[in-house]
Amino acid sequence: MGTAGTSTDETAGERRRLINVAYRLLGSLADAEDAVQEAYARWYALPRSRQEEIVSPGAWLTTVTGRICLDVLGSARARRERYVGAWLPEPLPGSGSLSGSLPESLSGSLPGSLSGRAGRDHGPGTDPADQMVLDESVAMAFLVVLESMTPAERVAFVLHDVFRYPFAEIAGVLGRTPAACKQLAASARRRVGGTRASMPAAGQADMVRDTVRRIRKAWETMDIAALVDLLDPAAVMTADGGGVAGTVLRPIEGGTRIARYMLAIARTAPGLELLERPVNGAPGLVAEHAGGVVTVASFEVADGRVTRIWVVRNPEKLRLWTRDG
Repeated sequence: MGTAGTSTDETAGERRRLINVAYRLLGSLADAEDAVQEAYARWYALPRSRQEEIVSPGAWLTTVTGRICLDVLGSARARRERYVGAWLPEPLPGSGSLSGSLPESLSGSLPGSLSGRAGRDHGPGTDPADQMVLDESVAMAFLVVLESMTPAERVAFVLHDVFRYPFAEIAGVLGRTPAACKQLAASARRRVGGTRASMPAAGQADMVRDTVRRIRKAWETMDIAALVDLLDPAAVMTADGGGVAGTVLRPIEGGTRIARYMLAIARTAPGLELLERPVNGAPGLVAEHAGGVVTVASFEVADGRVTRIWVVRNPEKLRLWTRDG
């Protein structure tokens, strides 16, 4: 994909871009790092003469990383059928305001350049989380929508609609014709339908932040009336405990039912502290107990009311938060 130099430094400098691509494909930073590490292992296993024959090492690494992610997505579908409760993407700590544009199918405006391409000039870091570019394509709402796609659809959609790769290059990842890849991306857009990854625009960020803050205060004061007022009547809360941390196994539907559940947690978990923290770049809440992060919650807000809540309690998905805390 594209052109690149053949120096070791330039090859290593692709790491940031590759991790950004792999996280959006897999929804897990740990899996993304493993995929990129495997791609580099395959690169360094090549004879020097073979490396020198490759005109674009960055393109080679992207193709290999994409194929590895495709294999992981295929096996992940089987693993998630055995997963206890709902599976949610791994939440990322990060900036409270996002930059960039949504893919055309979500926002109606075609971005000229998104995080993957923008990040390729940055050098490698020691921590994959430090290499993530947070934009609308890592919003929890967007990542959840990606889970509805087949592995091939997801790869075609993410590489083309998010990272702006042409279908001729994506064909090398999927092992299909450019026309077939174009059809896969179109099918993915139909799956997205009218769903929007509702990341706050600059003028709405304060409203979202204020709504999340009011949710925290209502929870702390056990004010069920305030909570119900802040939740859309058709709101849905999905929780991921992975069978390791206790939580509801099925989504809770309805603002009143969600409010009652939240207050039940407050009553049964003395010492739990809610903190306002950015989650995947948007305002969110983090629950700490005994000095450790036990829950990370992200929100979708429309017209000052919460429409979706995603709660991650699986400790395997909170490793970045535990270290960050």
